[in-house]
Amino acid sequence: MAFLVGGANSASGAYEIDNSCRFNNGDSPKLEIDYSASATNRKKWTASFWAKRGIIGSHHQYIFGFDGSGNIEEYVMFESSAGSLYFDSRDATDGSSEVYIYTDMKFRDPSAWYHIVIAADSTQGTAGNRFKVYVNGTQQSLTTSTAVSEDYEFFFSETTGDKRIGTTFNNNYYDGYLSEFHFIDGTQYAASVFGETDDNGVWIPKDCKGDITYGNNGFYLEFKETGTSQNSSGIGADTSGNDNHWSVTNLAATDVTTDTPTNNFATFNSVYASNTQTNGYRTTLSEGNLKAVSQADGKTSGISSIGVANGKWYAEFKQTAVSNANGYGLVGVHSDLTPMLHNNPNGNGVLGYSPHGYAYWGYNASTSDGYKMNDDNNSTYGSPYDAGDIIGLAIDLDNGAMYVSLNGTFQESSDPTSGASKTNAIFALPAASTKPDGFYFMSVGDSSSTHTVTWEANFGNPTFAISSGNADANGYGNFEYAVPSGFYALCTKNLAKYG
Repeated sequence: MAFLVGGANSASGAYEIDNSCRFNNGDSPKLEIDYSASATNRKKWTASFWAKRGIIGSHHQYIFGFDGSGNIEEYVMFESSAGSLYFDSRDATDGSSEVYIYTDMKFRDPSAWYHIVIAADSTQGTAGNRFKVYVNGTQQSLTTSTAVSEDYEFFFSETTGDKRIGTTFNNNYYDGYLSEFHFIDGTQYAASVFGETDDNGVWIPKDCKGDITYGNNGFYLEFKETGTSQNSSGIGADTSGNDNHWSVTNLAATDVTTDTPTNNFATFNSVYASNTQTNGYRTTLSEGNLKAVSQADGKTSGISSIGVANGKWYAEFKQTAVSNANGYGLVGVHSDLTPMLHNNPNGNGVLGYSPHGYAYWGYNASTSDGYKMNDDNNSTYGSPYDAGDIIGLAIDLDNGAMYVSLNGTFQESSDPTSGASKTNAIFALPAASTKPDGFYFMSVGDSSSTHTVTWEANFGNPTFAISSGNADANGYGNFEYAVPSGFYALCTKNLAKYG
């Protein structure tokens, strides 16, 4: 049994999407192009893409758009506070909107992949048919402040001006993942061209390349390449046949991931302990919700977007920065959605704000030991760790045990593959069914509010460079160290078999 915070799409079908691109707002990332051909038809276009959001609510996030001279601009964005999807097109010297439309639906689930199709055809005689938005195959209700006038000419396929993905004219950047990005110049397509409902009622992608006429300035971005040049080997490579390749700014090979709509990987969940004060503690998440940084007046906390009640699971956590040698941080599991913190009201190793947290604490490099901590106490266990070290976390919920490794070596000669004997496990875990929420969440935490700690999580798509590269037995994930036999990356493909 698995739990995904929010209704995350775990769809999988005959057609598999292999890659996505991770956009980190703080890096100012973007793809950009200037078309060389004239538009096929500026009155008709379709955009189809999958999006998994990162940080939500901090600012408007522009997914793609056009920036022309003067007040000519056009963009699609997630609005900051409400979380609706907005479309704005301006062709006026006074900067007022010629078209201004947004969805009634809110996009607030950072664990979910959304399939979004925007289909425009201003030649339609019926105003309601000129601009359509579909989410996961369902046409959405729209609030129309300024409707599309008949025969209106849109801009995104126009030759002049800047076309961008990940930002637009005012440099507010998208934060999250994008995958399977189609743009069609000259045709309005329905969502059914790009996806379908499976036997379980889940909206899934389908192979549609042979069913699409892209037009002169259409493109298809699969994000399979890792180069930074504007060519067929770049992150912005166009595989539609048009060779409309995009230039790459502030995106790297590590931003090409296997976290996709057909295999959704865990991240930290930005609904919990991200950019907000939570029980007095504040954490900033970034890098697709895989990097957690404590603020000077708070403690680090990060909770996986997927919780599990059974199965065997593996992830790695790298402490990439620490400001004080007297306290490092916590890596472990927690059984509810409150932050996992080294709270110490009774002089013991109390962890978090409710029972049933279990962690490995590095403490500091001047000691000879690491520590293990649960709700009631702490005691020495293994070695201390420092910035740059990678902690492997293996949880065996079939036998009720937790194991930790330091730079590939499982501590205290523990053996994750020992099954019911639980050889030297850091903790024996009670059955998840006895816990308040019935699930365990992989977590990181912090031992002090007097310094800052940075954790980067690798649930299979690391934000940091991997020198060796190890997948689980099913071929999923990219880890620095070997995944213990029988353990798996925390993703929906594995959850379908073992969760």
